[in-house]
Amino acid sequence: MTDSLVLAGDFASPSRQDWDAEVLKVLNRKRPPGTEIPLEKAMARLRTTTVDGLVIEPLYTAGDAAPAADGLTPVRSAHAPTGGVWDVRALHEDPDVAATNAAVLDDLTRGATSLWLVTGAGAVPADSLADALAGVQADLAAVAVSSADDQAAAAEALLAWWRDSGAGNAQGNLGVDPLGLAAATGADADLTGLAAWAERVADLPGVKPFVVDVRVYDDAGAGDVDQLAYAVATGIAYVRALAEAGVPAERAFGLLEFRVTVSADQFTSIARLRALRRLWARVGEVLEVPDAARGAVQHAVTSGRMVTRADPWVNLLRGTIATFAAAVGGAEQVTTLPYDTAHGLPSPLARRLARNTQLVAAEESNLGRVTDPAGGSWYVESLTEQLATKAWERVQQLEAAGGMAAALAAGTVSSQIDAVVSERRKRLATRKQPITGVSMFPLAVETELEGTKPRPPAPPRGGLQPLRDSEVYESLRDRAAAHTALTGTQPGVFLACLGARRDFGPRETFTANLLLAGGIDHPSAEDTDTAGYVEAAKASGSPMVILCSSAKRYAAGAVEVARALKDAGIAHVWLAGRTTEIGDDAAAQIIDGEVFDGMDVVTFLSDTLDRLGVAK
Repeated sequence: MTDSLVLAGDFASPSRQDWDAEVLKVLNRKRPPGTEIPLEKAMARLRTTTVDGLVIEPLYTAGDAAPAADGLTPVRSAHAPTGGVWDVRALHEDPDVAATNAAVLDDLTRGATSLWLVTGAGAVPADSLADALAGVQADLAAVAVSSADDQAAAAEALLAWWRDSGAGNAQGNLGVDPLGLAAATGADADLTGLAAWAERVADLPGVKPFVVDVRVYDDAGAGDVDQLAYAVATGIAYVRALAEAGVPAERAFGLLEFRVTVSADQFTSIARLRALRRLWARVGEVLEVPDAARGAVQHAVTSGRMVTRADPWVNLLRGTIATFAAAVGGAEQVTTLPYDTAHGLPSPLARRLARNTQLVAAEESNLGRVTDPAGGSWYVESLTEQLATKAWERVQQLEAAGGMAAALAAGTVSSQIDAVVSERRKRLATRKQPITGVSMFPLAVETELEGTKPRPPAPPRGGLQPLRDSEVYESLRDRAAAHTALTGTQPGVFLACLGARRDFGPRETFTANLLLAGGIDHPSAEDTDTAGYVEAAKASGSPMVILCSSAKRYAAGAVEVARALKDAGIAHVWLAGRTTEIGDDAAAQIIDGEVFDGMDVVTFLSDTLDRLGVAK
């Protein structure tokens, strides 16, 4: 071929107006003339608003993300990984010190590059940290510690291990985070000792004493904007406390890192990591910190709130997406939680898969070899800007109210989180925010996990309480499972599938999956006469029946079947769809309720278990 091949050369370049016209054509396709919706209403239907007020547009163009004045903007990592591989940080918290030591050595042997140990009640004893790290070469592997009850003991134990190991190149983090501890325990935050910790690591340039850990807020349900704001406000509080003790802002910036969360919402997670750098660079600018020292070092951890106990294998997918977001967002260290985290202390298989998720992403997919690969995306740039703007407004509010410590003490933080949690619960209940394997496409039978160890009882927390998004559905399944264990019979709702499969198939599938989300069985009968449905329903022993079919089939015979079921003693007869489909308002009153997309599924399932006589 002598001519150049132009793949799009024969196609006209569509404009925004062309796209708008196609959207209107689709959304107005079934509307009678004169009832068409205008463009703005159409856009509103396609627009998404998150629980904390972020607006996601259906389409982005170059005008949505103006390029920065300089090519290397503060949103990009100032600490690019060597060789394209970030720090693969393995989490360990088993109080069985021998088991932890074996797991630590296994992780380091098989690809992990650093360690993160949780110490204290229900975790690795601080005074046994050296035993847990036996065999680890202190000059080769970075080690970070954290504690939910005694951060000083954890930090002292790690410093002692480095000293006794003769480490000349110690690297890691002491895990001192008094505001995070106050958020978890409800106690007052004490920032007076920060300068002393800074002095303790003066001869350890590879060690940072402080961490701004936002997991406590994510675990409690905080939204993306709040997590950013709390991270920045906490960092400001630490820098201010150090400055009051005579530590220059430039040095203070180098003494802390941010431990952030990433979730299966990959684009928001990517944008949040980028926005944090922009916000922290702005703080450095105000404090006249040199450009090169303003970088926000981030340790990204896959969100524990998104981990499910039901169908835990789907957590592998969530963890992979979140790990991808951490890599693309430029996190310097990444921890991928094992898929069985909600069941207890992870099995060797779960730890291996968590570790290998990162290794495949880094060494086979080469995700770390491009700096800020999401940069330039109109969507990501716009989302980054929106997150940064909203979070900065929240930071200013927190500062005006006295800072992060005052906001925690006054209950401001918990109130802000409660508002987001309330909105998220509504979306989880209606499945507007679906959870795969839990509220959508649940397993009929859960398989027993092998190798997972029960966690020791956690000490009571007086501060922010952790939760998982899936708990509300898992509690319903637990209720159904307890009934099954007690009676030997799984609670069930009978499905009367009217007509042929082409009539009832979609709604039967929808209803069956909805019931399974609450652990409720769904025996059924199809393509029979009215007497056949009544006989099968009575044989099932369920006091509740849901009719499943098409609008056409409902109009032809739903009322007849419903009346016969009621006459036979069935207490509750519901319809999959809307009763308006029956066509006779008076006759439709025999139907007790509707099952439809967008309903409050949690309330429906809870009430259904009540109707079935399942104890709470």
